Amino acid sequence: DRLLRSPTAVESMEDGVAGVRELLGAEGAAVLLTERDGRLIMGASAGTATDVSLGELSVAGLGPAARAGSAWVASDASDPTAAALQARSLAAAPLESQGRLTGLLVAVSSVPGRFGEADGVRLGRLADEMSLSLEKARVGELERSWRGWLSFVAEASDLLAGTLDQERTMALVAQLVVPRLATWCAVYNAAESGPDRLAYVWHADETRADGLRELLEHAGAAPPMDSPGPWNGLATAPAEVRAAAGDTATDQVYAFPLIARGRRIGTIVIGRPAGDRFPRSAIELAEELSRRAALAVDNARLFSAQTAMSSALQRSLLPPGIPEIPGLEVAVVYEPAGEGSEVGGDFYDVFESGRRPGGGPATAWRFAIGDVCGTGPEAAAVTGLARHALRILAAEDLSVPALLTRLNRLILGEGERGRLLTLLHGEIAARRRSDGVTIKLTSAGHPPPLLLSPDGSVREAAAPQPLLGVFDGVEFHTDTVRLR
Repeated sequence: DRLLRSPTAVESMEDGVAGVRELLGAEGAAVLLTERDGRLIMGASAGTATDVSLGELSVAGLGPAARAGSAWVASDASDPTAAALQARSLAAAPLESQGRLTGLLVAVSSVPGRFGEADGVRLGRLADEMSLSLEKARVGELERSWRGWLSFVAEASDLLAGTLDQERTMALVAQLVVPRLATWCAVYNAAESGPDRLAYVWHADETRADGLRELLEHAGAAPPMDSPGPWNGLATAPAEVRAAAGDTATDQVYAFPLIARGRRIGTIVIGRPAGDRFPRSAIELAEELSRRAALAVDNARLFSAQTAMSSALQRSLLPPGIPEIPGLEVAVVYEPAGEGSEVGGDFYDVFESGRRPGGGPATAWRFAIGDVCGTGPEAAAVTGLARHALRILAAEDLSVPALLTRLNRLILGEGERGRLLTLLHGEIAARRRSDGVTIKLTSAGHPPPLLLSPDGSVREAAAPQPLLGVFDGVEFHTDTVRLR
């Protein structure tokens, strides 16, 4: 309906009312447009028809001639249209588009009986010409609007696809809606039980955002609806909250369900001031956006769940803490690469491996830094196998080379499930003298360990040896490092 108020359509209507006054010698002329609810509003006017309030004039109150698509003449103010335009006589003709009444073209006079049947015929011809002109303007504006809508939807889709953070996605949805489609927007998350939870609120006027949030928090729960429609939840808020929210409490509101993969995951609620009616185009566009937003929010939710699961699995593959080793300071820096949604194959461990007879203090410690080929559950399975096997085999007092030989056989025994594994493994002997700590280690295909001397020089502390999970019968040896 609002397409008839585009610059081209307004120009056509203004030319029409000027032509009516000139052709019929009328004191006033107007174009009345029909709203979606059947009300008639002023589209353009001239002369005595200017600045006239139409009140509750509607299509339903017109005579049979108008509803039948015919011009008519009224000789006195008993005609509802003449009365609404404060005229004593009137000539009118319907404006139609594709068989639908879109408005009226009228001429008015303060003189009773001013217009005759011939005036009605001439006005009907003008109305036909204007209908064609308005239809052309409407189609042109509709095409421009569709291009704008398609551009908006495409841009919105790109933006929504660009993030996998659930909170950021909901914020983006609200900011796409405001102010293009509505004055404010709220996004709700569906709860497993109970009403939806308010997740994000955005208002075009930042000074009203807090009042709107409080109003929504005290309003009725967002409707668990399966199709879009009006929502009157604001009316259920306490009177003092509604008073604090001001005009916002009387806004007209629409709600749109967020449905993804056959499941409702939330609701989008949008609002406009009471006098600013939602055009049909805004409702349709908001409905389309809600469908795309639902999938984006659900993707972000699934990604967050996967990331949390991967992080938990990654943590389970790492030691809970680092033991204290006399004469040494041990520190770890561990930074997984990537988005955090996959489990990496890198791991480390430090643990006690030997005790004096009778359960005295530890006499030796083992450490390992490893990297399983690949990422994901398969790599995590080998990582868990390697880390736990290291501890079990070390508890059997196997030397570093013997332990690596056994671990190599274990990985080869996994067959196709086995993965290549690089491993730096070493044994730290208890400090007996003041001249330093002795470490026996093996670098099985891993980047070599580096030794930093007091003078600032750095050297490799172990020779490279074959990685695990490739060849059977590999013989390993240890390199000895003295930390002074």
